[in-house]
Amino acid sequence: MPLQSVSASAMTLGLLLAAMGAPERWTPAEISTDLYESSPTLSPDGRELFFFRADRQFDHYRLLSTRCVGGRWSAPAEPAFAAAPGVLETDPAFSPDGRRLYYGTDRHRKDDLDIWKVERNASGEWGAPTRLPEPVNSIHSELLPRELADGRLLFGSNRPGGPGGRDLYLATPQGDGEWRVEPLPGGVNTAGDEYEADISRDGRVMVVVANRGERSHLYRYEKVDGVWHERGQVPARQDVFQVGPLLSPDGKRLLFAQADGQKSGELFLVDLEPGADPAWPRVCD
Repeated sequence: MPLQSVSASAMTLGLLLAAMGAPERWTPAEISTDLYESSPTLSPDGRELFFFRADRQFDHYRLLSTRCVGGRWSAPAEPAFAAAPGVLETDPAFSPDGRRLYYGTDRHRKDDLDIWKVERNASGEWGAPTRLPEPVNSIHSELLPRELADGRLLFGSNRPGGPGGRDLYLATPQGDGEWRVEPLPGGVNTAGDEYEADISRDGRVMVVVANRGERSHLYRYEKVDGVWHERGQVPARQDVFQVGPLLSPDGKRLLFAQADGQKSGELFLVDLEPGADPAWPRVCD
């Protein structure tokens, strides 16, 4: 590569890193507790928030939802389709049009998180959830499903077939109810653990949760000519793990979860690039 190109790339990366400020705690007061709130997903209009709450040991996950009503977020409550207490329910994700919600649960087999889907009717009521078929699901755990703008499903799994203990996969619907599942291309998966990710609506930016040492952190990628290029670690605490990335539609802002002192786990917001839309995520007012 010419020296000029290397210098230009280094300069671009330096500017991007400089644009990233310190993350700020974002969790609305109405949902904050001394437990661990994680993995947010917002409806397209920004007025409905799903997340999961775990205990202080980051276990016993349960889905919760809240709505912006009268200038305040409502008290979080389990959705109507929630499984019985004792079943793990985690990693919610709205489809781009808001008509579907994907999430992980072990209601099919204890301690084996699978991807389930629930759809809304014309009145906005959730129906009965259904488990996605194999090969999307497996006898191993599947994590943080994300429906992309083109209908494919991005998720993490510890199934065999990738280069690491846990890797990222893309599931492509085949039109006959079947799915084709392949490891995420582009060299993102490594011998370490890459197990959660979100991609911006335009497909340009991706943030990956990866454990490449002592604990999991966030890494930003940019797609150039069809290939993902790592652009460095997202600013966050080094002494704790981060999980549950949610990118703004333009890929310039990120919500995620990390420990916050006596609050255990809270949602944080950070700018990834200059010019981020200050109206995302929507303020409930």
